[in-house]
Amino acid sequence: MARVVVELAACRRDYGGVRAVAGLDLTVHEGELLSLLGPSGCGKTTTLNLIAGFVPPTSGRVLIDGLDVTGRPAHQRGLGVVFQSYALFPHLSVFENVAFGLRERRAPQGEIDRRVRAALALVRLDTRAEHRPAQLSGGMQQRVALARALVYAPRVLLLDEPLAALDKKLREEMRTELREIQRSVGITTIFVTHDQGEALGLSDRIAVMHAGRIEQLGTPREIYERPATRFVADFIGASTVLRGRAAGADRLALPGGGMLRIETGAAFQAGEEIELAIRPERIRLAAEAEENVVEGRITGVVYQGVQTEVTAEITGGQRLLVFVAEPAPVALVPGQALRLHLPADAFMRLHAAGPEAGR
Repeated sequence: MARVVVELAACRRDYGGVRAVAGLDLTVHEGELLSLLGPSGCGKTTTLNLIAGFVPPTSGRVLIDGLDVTGRPAHQRGLGVVFQSYALFPHLSVFENVAFGLRERRAPQGEIDRRVRAALALVRLDTRAEHRPAQLSGGMQQRVALARALVYAPRVLLLDEPLAALDKKLREEMRTELREIQRSVGITTIFVTHDQGEALGLSDRIAVMHAGRIEQLGTPREIYERPATRFVADFIGASTVLRGRAAGADRLALPGGGMLRIETGAAFQAGEEIELAIRPERIRLAAEAEENVVEGRITGVVYQGVQTEVTAEITGGQRLLVFVAEPAPVALVPGQALRLHLPADAFMRLHAAGPEAGR
């Protein structure tokens, strides 16, 4: 495993009586892009600010390359930061915006020219050096902010919701560009976002945060396919949570009748109450003579072009979300009865709370 570049050790941050970050342990490795993902107020931006040195921890330590930097000011930590707002100087050219920090540090003019030109070439803005920010698109302005952060050759790049102000199409384009730049430079990067698609598409690992804690940390595939808690299952993509009672090592009895065979890699204890999640893309309209079929009735239909999102209420009152690829094989209208196949290996067992594992 690559060496640890950033480490948070039992970091806590309180604001008055509010605990924004609750005893967080987290390690970030050389060259990886780690996303801090969660809803507003979960503590992800506070965590980034603790690393950057913008706020001190109430308790705990921040280490960079093994050195305790908890008491160091932000400008002595060797980090590059890109904010959602870009914070560009409107009266300065692109070149001068990127060069501003180097001039403040009294770098030689030759070094400024070399570094700024290299940074602008990296973000493909070398032909826009003399433009003002107002002459650039939102995506270009974001690339200027990125070049300004990279021009110092920082040890770690911190990105705080950098794509949030862009429209959907531009956000997707910038996501691809950002990943390409990060990989080409090989810089250790911490990316804060509330957007699940961004985190899944960009990250080497994702730390899903909730109430100041890490609910789950893992690769995008691990987070999506094996969510540790109900919160993660609900927050990462669409899913349905089914409840039932174990009727054997691999059998789930549903309220109101019905029995499902479940393959989660762990045996059930007969009689225990179980919560399982299943992704809507794994459910399909059932053929005849299939196992693991439930009967239900459509309660909602939303056409999305390539697929139709169907909500169905099954026997016992629980609801399933189903993605049916278009063109649908049958008419999908509210009130219609249907049979749904739930593959035994599509279920994910959930727990009340996830381990706060950051290593």
